[in-house]
Amino acid sequence: MCTPINQKISLKKVNFGQKELMALGHKVSGLRLPIEKNKVAVVPKKPVPKNIKEMQFFLGFVSYYRNHIRNFVHITSSLYKLCSKDVIFEITNKRRDAYERIKHELTNSPVLILPEFELTLKLYIDSACIQGLGAAHHKRQVVDGEPRGEGICYISRQLKDAEARYGDTQTDFQ
Repeated sequence: MCTPINQKISLKKVNFGQKELMALGHKVSGLRLPIEKNKVAVVPKKPVPKNIKEMQFFLGFVSYYRNHIRNFVHITSSLYKLCSKDVIFEITNKRRDAYERIKHELTNSPVLILPEFELTLKLYIDSACIQGLGAAHHKRQVVDGEPRGEGICYISRQLKDAEARYGDTQTDFQ
């Protein structure tokens, strides 16, 4: 089967005809891609980080699931600023609220849907925020006579200092 590239497949490690599959912390099931609940079950119990290393660890963990969280950069921007070299590590009320909100968003994140290319797909782009760029990719369909959109992917990234000074026409579609 893989002889042209000199690879062998171990039949003990291969499962065919599965309805669900665990892959990289996600339970892939049909056209759905939820976060595995036991992977994020500890998040609500996590106390607020006490130092930069703990904050970096937390942000790295939640960042792995950032495609499930709408406005990820907007929510976490104040927490990422804490990890900068020239910033004193201080948990303000705004940062505590951001920490609690990202925990809530992660544990209540939507189930992402794989795209069905025969349906209408919509891409929503937001570059008006000075903190970052964001986009949401949705599948549009009509269910029981009502239009419904389901998330395929949420994308966001923080703007660099120079990019934050761009005009609106320069930040659209970067």
